[in-house]
Amino acid sequence: MRDRIQMDPKVHHGKPVIRGTRVPVARILGGLAGGMTFGEIEEEYGVTAEDIRAALEFANRLVAEEQFHTLPR
Repeated sequence: MRDRIQMDPKVHHGKPVIRGTRVPVARILGGLAGGMTFGEIEEEYGVTAEDIRAALEFANRLVAEEQFHTLPR
């Protein structure tokens, strides 16, 4: 994942992107959530299936490391 995801303050204000592109990880995840297939994302954004899997792994790690607290009613 680290060789495919990049966070650089000079690219998209430091938000995670697919390395070597300006395609934000959030755009990849949004496309998948919206029903796009891997093939459609690959064609639309010029990324690979491995890039898409890295974006998913990145998001998974963020969620796994996050602490959640119940909000009071």
